[in-house]
Amino acid sequence: MSKRKLTKRQRLRIQKNQQDLAIRAIDQSANDKLSEENANFGELGPEQLGLVIAHYGAQVDVESLDKSSPPGITRRCHLRANLGVLATGDKVIWRDGEPSGLVVSVLPRKTALCRPDPYGDLKVIAANVDRMLIVIAPVPEPHNRLIDSYIVAAEAATIEPVLVLNKSDLLNDTNETQLQALLAMYRSIGYLTLEVSALLADGLSPLAKVLGEGTGVFVGQSGVGKSSLVNALIPTANTTVGSLSVGDNKGAHTTTTARFFHLANDGSLIDSPGIRELGLWHLDEQTLLNGFVELRPFIGHCKFRDCRHLQEPECQIRRAFDDGHISPARMQSFEYLRNSIRDGKTNKIGG
Repeated sequence: MSKRKLTKRQRLRIQKNQQDLAIRAIDQSANDKLSEENANFGELGPEQLGLVIAHYGAQVDVESLDKSSPPGITRRCHLRANLGVLATGDKVIWRDGEPSGLVVSVLPRKTALCRPDPYGDLKVIAANVDRMLIVIAPVPEPHNRLIDSYIVAAEAATIEPVLVLNKSDLLNDTNETQLQALLAMYRSIGYLTLEVSALLADGLSPLAKVLGEGTGVFVGQSGVGKSSLVNALIPTANTTVGSLSVGDNKGAHTTTTARFFHLANDGSLIDSPGIRELGLWHLDEQTLLNGFVELRPFIGHCKFRDCRHLQEPECQIRRAFDDGHISPARMQSFEYLRNSIRDGKTNKIGG
């Protein structure tokens, strides 16, 4: 018996029926998942936009960004399976419920600030950051190699670095000349520098103005006064302020989880636990070179394509240094970080 030949109309109808069956199967799967989630978390409300304002391992605090919700409404939420690791600053789709809500998806990140976890993998600790405010102080004494490492990490993540000298009330005849020279070096290559005193509430207006232009995050050694700056800018934050340990002038970590704060001028701030370690080991040399802004005009112009920027003839990076386009201190930082990457060392930023 010969096989019946279908007309074009019949083939299209059969194809449409198959597509409808597939859609119903997907919808049924979604409904089954919804029923399962409702059973696990109680009755859940409709999907809405939210912002992760704090992270607690398997749970996060989500602030509703739904226009119909009162401002400041937050809910502790679980995460849908296979969603991945979220970070403070992530924008998410979530569903409210009692006693807790559920995050169902995460929106693409504009930027991500990472550090290595105990296993050497990169962990996102803050998302959608616009500016990295690198906080230094007269005590503990700042070092440009540490500052340059933070700057490279910021440039690699397309986050704008801003240098903030806190505890300006501790400037004196012994340390002021050196610190002002340090700030001047970074201003000369185009970076914004600020001087503030959280203790005296001095210089906070320019800092608040910078933070008002997006979302910022404080980074820096323990003991430089990051939490004090948060408390000065946001008195209701009530972050714990640590004191320097006697003997080594190094501070103890006081912040335990990254938290998101809204500022009065519509800006925002993420206060993260000491961000002492921002890994650079995952960067390649091209990214490292781009992290030194004064070297960018000379990248790719060396005589040899595989130039190591050591003693090769017609190396434009070395020539830039010889011609004074990069300071000796910055060149030393570049060489140290380059050698760390080449040697395969796990280079960590931290104090």
